[in-house]
Amino acid sequence: MKSENSPAVRLREVYKIFPSQTGDRKHTVALDDVSLEILRGSFTVIGGANGSGKSVLMNIISGLMEASDGLVEVESKPGLVFQDAATQILGDSPREDVSVGPRNLGLPKSEIPSVVEKALASVSLLEKADFPAEFLSGGEKRRLAVASILAMDRDIIIFDEPYANLDYPGVLDVNALLRQLHSSGKTVIVLTHELEKCLGLSDHFIVMQKGRIVFDGCPQDALKLDLTAWSIRNPIAAYGKLSDLAW
Repeated sequence: MKSENSPAVRLREVYKIFPSQTGDRKHTVALDDVSLEILRGSFTVIGGANGSGKSVLMNIISGLMEASDGLVEVESKPGLVFQDAATQILGDSPREDVSVGPRNLGLPKSEIPSVVEKALASVSLLEKADFPAEFLSGGEKRRLAVASILAMDRDIIIFDEPYANLDYPGVLDVNALLRQLHSSGKTVIVLTHELEKCLGLSDHFIVMQKGRIVFDGCPQDALKLDLTAWSIRNPIAAYGKLSDLAW
């Protein structure tokens, strides 16, 4: 039996190199000697500016991309919630959408309805099980993506920029879901540059810059550093006058 303190994800000296597309023999190093451990049942936030390597790292951890070199160990196949969750909806209704995964995994037909209902209930979408999926809100579409992952019994769930295009209620909706998943023992990984919305939920913080890890540790410790040096806005800000409300 695996300990809660055992790594769910372990990378050692991982590189990802993309060859030149222009024929000038130059190449792009997207990940440069990346080593990390993400513990089972932890909540990890991975921050960094656009182009820092977050998305490439996510693709390698989730198995969508192979590393050019190095060791990648993931204890079980992760579930991935894309930035635009609408793109991963395959069914006309939530019930139909969530049934796709178990069916493709070969689950007995008689067991699928109960698995689907349990997954939808766990993300508070059972009442909209037969509602047109295209008319769900942004937060509801992310919950639907998570329900599909839960129906396939995934223990690691990765969120790519989960706050993109969400209003305030949508952000609260996503955070409630993140809290629920973490408290249920799932390993949660969130890739975002909007640290002020979720860093307080995490117990592990990683910062990437130019394909390398420049911080890996406790979120509280990171706040003592100059995050702007890594092209990240410090999530702690004081608002006392109107002019503060501008970046």
